Amino acid sequence: MRTLLFLHASYLIATSLAFVSPNRSIKRSAALQNKFSSKDASKSPCLFARTNGDSYDDTCDVLVLGSGPAGTAMASLLGVGGELDVVMADQNYESAWVPNYGVWKDEWQTVLDKYAEAGIKIEGGAAGNSIDIEWEVTDCYFGGSFDIPADNRMRLDRPYCRVDRFALKETLSKNFRVVKANHISEATGVNMYKPAGSLVHDEDGTTIQLQPKDSDTPITMRAKIVIDTTGHETKLVMKDTRGQYSPPGFQIAYGAVLEVDESSSSDMSQFGPYAKEAMTLFDYRTDHFPTEEEVDRATKVPTFNYVMPLKDNTFFAEETSLVARPGVSFQECKDRLFQRLDHHGIKVTKVTEEEFCYIPMGGALPMRDQRILGVGGAAAMVHPSTGFHICRCLMGATDAAMAIKQELKSSDVNLDRAIASAYHALWSPENIRQRNFAVYGGEFLMKQNVIGLRGFFDGFFKIPLEMWGGFLAGWPGLAYNEAHETWYKRIWYGLNFIVKIPLPVAADMTSSILSYSLFEGIDLMQSVTPFFGEPYSYEYKRNTDRIGDTTAKKEALSMIKESKVTEEIPVALEEAVTR
Repeated sequence: MRTLLFLHASYLIATSLAFVSPNRSIKRSAALQNKFSSKDASKSPCLFARTNGDSYDDTCDVLVLGSGPAGTAMASLLGVGGELDVVMADQNYESAWVPNYGVWKDEWQTVLDKYAEAGIKIEGGAAGNSIDIEWEVTDCYFGGSFDIPADNRMRLDRPYCRVDRFALKETLSKNFRVVKANHISEATGVNMYKPAGSLVHDEDGTTIQLQPKDSDTPITMRAKIVIDTTGHETKLVMKDTRGQYSPPGFQIAYGAVLEVDESSSSDMSQFGPYAKEAMTLFDYRTDHFPTEEEVDRATKVPTFNYVMPLKDNTFFAEETSLVARPGVSFQECKDRLFQRLDHHGIKVTKVTEEEFCYIPMGGALPMRDQRILGVGGAAAMVHPSTGFHICRCLMGATDAAMAIKQELKSSDVNLDRAIASAYHALWSPENIRQRNFAVYGGEFLMKQNVIGLRGFFDGFFKIPLEMWGGFLAGWPGLAYNEAHETWYKRIWYGLNFIVKIPLPVAADMTSSILSYSLFEGIDLMQSVTPFFGEPYSYEYKRNTDRIGDTTAKKEALSMIKESKVTEEIPVALEEAVTR
């Protein structure tokens, strides 16, 4: 009995050391080949050594899940130069990107420059650089409160652009293969020593199950690195929900590309009150509601109109709830939009596109010490106060991709270190501190009715451009972000800002800062003072909780092998000793 127990203990130690073998054979059928792009997979330089062993349908160096801007950018960046075999997996890869992405021109330029450095030229679009329309000025309407006339227009001398989403997708859709399949893995927290489920990590990579769009037979894919860009509600990226954190708020918006009848218009330079020469970023007015009950509802549950004049008699309009918990209904946003347009005498004759914008904002960051890399919404990269995402996502992808490429080039590749380095590139302690400041901003905005929001933004856009521009950027490398990258610059921003907003809003902000700091943890104080230390780093540290003392385990295996108590050693134990 003692010998049996000893053998059982020996086997457990062996399985703790015996990772899934990297050896495998490839059984790529003709049908599977057709699921990939025309890039010849046999010519792709894969870092895996192709030998006999476990059987996979396909292998690659990096597997990217999701084909939105985050996934396409990561795949393209990692595939530049042809050093890595990169595969993108998405059943709907050929679908067009839906959102009408808006960007500040100067922010977009920083993205263009960064991608040019990486060897990718972002091009196309009517205005070039994957931009189809540019407005030299941006308008806002915050009237109706604090003695500001309802028709008062605030004009910002900062150009705004609409991204040509078709051109951007085309220009980034290079340097990788495509499989039209979605992951079907269910495991998110696997024990790497006792693999289970359809997602298995080991020291040499990850095995994952994919479901093709046109087949009932799953694909088994083997990759060194798996990147999840499927969005905030990812099933694979584990979130750090320990300790105090605020759940996400939600930006909900209904948008539409509209054709209008201008036959009776007295001013062809405008759509109602909206100048065609300008992009309207905010219209928080509520004077279009006819009843007191509707005004009261709109005051308590505020939405704003966001307008992009396109060409001739066409424009894009979007009624938006900036951030709320729970989110405002899409139907209410739609009803408010057409009620607003009707009030302004804008006669809609045709709706050519509809957009349903759903953006989780804030929430938990990815958990440290995991093997799946999240990028984009999966890594909570959306601005927690504004919902801006595209520039932050594209900029962050460059640093994450560089971290992965550097590790995979290493003579001593460590995949845990590769993922940790990529997460650190996205979320350095200082970037987390800056995000925590914006998370508080989102929480404060959620508390405000429409009167408070008018006062807030009227003051916000009266501070220097580098201050409000830096807050809206909120990501290293973007235009003006340097004005928010340190705690003392954030304090300076706050002092400049609070004197510009109406007294009731300033008083509410002061009390909110105190209550948030008392009841929601140290994150805010950590972001605006040199005290309370730094957020925990994503930098790689050997995880002895997970792998234990490998020296001791190897010693035990060696001694067991030399032991005279047992006559036979399990095969798995022999493999572990000799490996």
